[in-house]
Amino acid sequence: MIYIASDHAGFELKEELKAYLKELGHEVKDFGAFQFDAEDDYPDLVRNAAEAVANDPGRSRGIILGGSGQGEAMVANRFNGVRAAVYYGGNEKILTLSREHNDANVLSLGARFLTDEEAKRVVRVWLETKFSGEGRHARRISKIDFANIHECGR
Repeated sequence: MIYIASDHAGFELKEELKAYLKELGHEVKDFGAFQFDAEDDYPDLVRNAAEAVANDPGRSRGIILGGSGQGEAMVANRFNGVRAAVYYGGNEKILTLSREHNDANVLSLGARFLTDEEAKRVVRVWLETKFSGEGRHARRISKIDFANIHECGR
């Protein structure tokens, strides 16, 4: 399952990616925005997708979109078990490293910096890249999750 959400800045690209993901054979659940609204607030939309990924660890992924992808990732990373990586262009190696080393389960895209074709390509690369499972990477991920639980008092 791929959970997807965006604010107004990412709305058009989200719609394009949603169709693309379905073409690739993925099941997609859209948490909005469901129409362009220049006054919407990304935390209201992104939190639902992030929570869905947090509640389905290891089996689902999320794709969230905004103008830069930065704020969206900040919201998503507040949920225990979510590891959101930001991409808004540049060296695509960051995509594979986010998966291989950090087991990123949410990809936050900067819609104002990517074309539809670039976004499709990077989403495909990100989805096809597997977590390496190496001990050092698994150890570091467990420390991220522990710190989040411990510091949030959960």
